[in-house]
Amino acid sequence: MPKTVVKIENLSKIYKLYRSPSDRLKETFHLFRKTYHEEFYALKDISFDIEKGKTIGIIGQNGAGKSTLLKILTGVLTPSAGRYTVKGTVSSLLELGAGFNPDLTGLENVYFNGAVLGFTQDEMDKKIDKILDFADIGKFIHQKVKMYSSGMFVRLAFSVAVQVDPDLLIVDEALSVGDIRFQQKCYRRMRDFKNSGKTVLFVTHDQGTVTNFCDYVYWLKDGCVFEQGHPKEVVNKYISYMSYGLETKTSRTPEQPEPDKPNLPPKKAMGQEDRGIQWVDISQCASFGEGGAKIVKIAMVHKDTHEKAVLIKGGEPVVFIFRLEILESLESPGIGISVADQLGNIIFSITSFVCDYQMPELKQGDDLVCRIGFDFPHIRNGKYSVSVAVAEGSLLNHNPRHWVHDVCVVEVANNDLKYSLGCVVVKDSRIDVDFLSKDNDSEII
Repeated sequence: MPKTVVKIENLSKIYKLYRSPSDRLKETFHLFRKTYHEEFYALKDISFDIEKGKTIGIIGQNGAGKSTLLKILTGVLTPSAGRYTVKGTVSSLLELGAGFNPDLTGLENVYFNGAVLGFTQDEMDKKIDKILDFADIGKFIHQKVKMYSSGMFVRLAFSVAVQVDPDLLIVDEALSVGDIRFQQKCYRRMRDFKNSGKTVLFVTHDQGTVTNFCDYVYWLKDGCVFEQGHPKEVVNKYISYMSYGLETKTSRTPEQPEPDKPNLPPKKAMGQEDRGIQWVDISQCASFGEGGAKIVKIAMVHKDTHEKAVLIKGGEPVVFIFRLEILESLESPGIGISVADQLGNIIFSITSFVCDYQMPELKQGDDLVCRIGFDFPHIRNGKYSVSVAVAEGSLLNHNPRHWVHDVCVVEVANNDLKYSLGCVVVKDSRIDVDFLSKDNDSEII
C-alpha cells in the first residue's frame, strides 16, 4: 500500500468580512450577539490524500484558495473546520518574505530556518556550503534580507528549502520571479528531488510546468476542488475556462436527449472527397465552444496514398481533413489544428488566421469539408495528439465555436538520428572553421 504523506479531511477556512471597523466592535459588545459580518470561505470542505513520491500541482485563479491551503499545511494558518495530517519533515517556499526575518542577514536566516526545521548548528554547518553554492548570491549573503531583490530572496529561500532534504517540499508560485537560468536550475533540482522518492506540492500558473512535472492536479475554484485528475486533462479544461469562460465537456451519452436544432435547409451533398476516407469517430473526445458550428468527424491521411496516417516520418506530406456543420451563420470563420506531445505541450499549430487564408462567410446549414495540408515537421520520435477547432474572429481576438481535444494520435518515427532525438536543423545554416595566425585577430569575422 502506498504511504500517505498528506491527508486532508473536510478542510475549511472561513474569514469574517465586516463592512467597517465599527461593525466589528458592535458585534463584539452586542448584548444579544447580533452578527454584523459575512462569512467568506477561502476554503470549503476540501478533502484529498497525497501519496509518498508524488508531485501534486494546484492550479486556479487568484483568490481560489491555493495559497491558503498551502499555508494551512505548513502551519502558518489554522483551519476553521476539518483536519489534516502531514507526515515527515516539511520544507516550504511560500510568498516572498515568508519565514525570513528582514533584519537578519541571509546567512543568519539560513541558520534560523534550519533551527526551525529541527537541525542543530553542527548539522547546518555541514549543509551551508551546498546552500550558498546553489543560491549563488555572493557577498550579499552577509547583507540584511530586507535589502534583497525578489530574485535574490528566492535564490536563498529555495536553496534552503531543498538542501535541508525534507520529505515534503511545498512551493507557492515563488519561482516565477527568478531569472530563467535559476528557474531551470530549480526545476532540475526538483526533478532530482522527485526521482529520489520525495513528495512535492506546488502552486503555479504555468500550465506547461504542470503537464511536464506533475503526477496529479487539483483545480481549485471559489475555495472548492472544481476538477482533479491527470495533468493534461485538467489543464485542457482550465485553459478553455480561463481563455474563453467555457467548460470542457464530452459529447452526449446515448441516454442524453438530442438538443433542439434550428430548422436548417437540406445539407449539401458531399462530393468525391467524402468517399474512401477512413473517418475517425470523435464523439467521445473532450470538447468546448460557444456553438454555432460542429466538427462531425476527422481524418488524417498521407497526401500521396490517401491512407490513414498512423506512422509518420518528418518531412512527409500529410492532409488533415474534417467535416464541419454550420448551425448558425459565421461572418469571419477560422479553422486550425494543434499538435501536442504526450504531456500536453503544444509542439506546433496551423490555423487559417496564421496562414492568411481568408475563409468565406459561412451560412446556416452549410456542410463543409476542410483540408489542412502540410509537410509534417521533423520532431522528436514519439506519439502526438492532434486537436482541431473552428472559431470566429481574428488571430488576436476570436471565439471558439467548437474545439475538440485529441481527435487522433499519430506516431513519429524518424530514421535520421538527429531528427529522432528532436534536433532542429536550421535551413541555410553553415559552419566554417579556419585556422588563425597567432598575431592577427582581424581574420575572426
